[in-house]
Amino acid sequence: MRAVTVPNPGGPEALELSDVPEPTPGPGEVLIDVVAAGVNRADVLQRMGHYPPPPGAPAYLGLECSGRIAAVGEGVQTWHVGDQVCALLPGGGYAEKVAVAASALLPVPAGVSLVNAAALPEVACTVWSNVFLAGALQPEHTLLVHGGSSGIGTMAIQLAKAMGARVAVTAGSAHKLAVCRELGAEILVNYRDEDFVERVLDATDGRGADVILDNMGAKYLGRNVAALAPDGRLIVIGLQGGTRGELDLGALLRKRGTIYATSLRSRTEAEKAALVAGVGSYVWPLIEAGRVQPVIHARYPLEEAAEAHRVMEASTHVGKLLLTM
Repeated sequence: MRAVTVPNPGGPEALELSDVPEPTPGPGEVLIDVVAAGVNRADVLQRMGHYPPPPGAPAYLGLECSGRIAAVGEGVQTWHVGDQVCALLPGGGYAEKVAVAASALLPVPAGVSLVNAAALPEVACTVWSNVFLAGALQPEHTLLVHGGSSGIGTMAIQLAKAMGARVAVTAGSAHKLAVCRELGAEILVNYRDEDFVERVLDATDGRGADVILDNMGAKYLGRNVAALAPDGRLIVIGLQGGTRGELDLGALLRKRGTIYATSLRSRTEAEKAALVAGVGSYVWPLIEAGRVQPVIHARYPLEEAAEAHRVMEASTHVGKLLLTM
């Protein structure tokens, strides 16, 4: 089969399309004929040599895909050859076939094409686990999403709005903020020339955000604490602004705030299975009802994976980037 490989870490040009052995499904696994794969910022980090796959995972990039089941391993009873699925992967999505635990599969939601379904597993599981499980977002709460126009951001806006929460976002252009508004965000902050702390506090009568979903890390640490509501939860899921920051514990204590730093890829198969099941129970009905939809910026053939990575790194996109087979 063909797969995108990284013989030597580096820039987008490091990606090569290679012929590699086909995987075979082990016990409890299925083999998927991949139709499309999502492109995530974690893939960029892996390409650069900063984010190696967990033990036992395929060496290829790709944390989510959609396609048709080509074969089932021993013990798999709930899925069958020919089923259309999307999957949360530990790696291997940038390939024509991938083997994955059956517990990581979700059916393609009604109303979503097989290709576009590849945009759902990673962002849905990330938002569900962080905003709703760790962050315990409730109706009438305020959620602040940094990078609101990203794949994760566009999903977080829609799910929070569907729950009845109020959503604030940061983004770097008027166009991106306009898309966030269309998806349901009410408090729109252009981080290039506005202070999100002031804007969020003003919009909430000084209370702040009950949950903050942060992709920046160190750069925003102190300001995120300042923007937290009493008993607020800061969820750090990315480190685009650095890994080391100074934290005023007194400020955090006065807010009775909590900081979570989480990742999805390193979780155990059982933990991921529980997240996937939760997404299937709570998020999929919203998608099938048309209240939440994947936001797709562009689709690229597998041969143009490098171009997709260039777009990802330039941060000019809104929503998800997909590779198609």
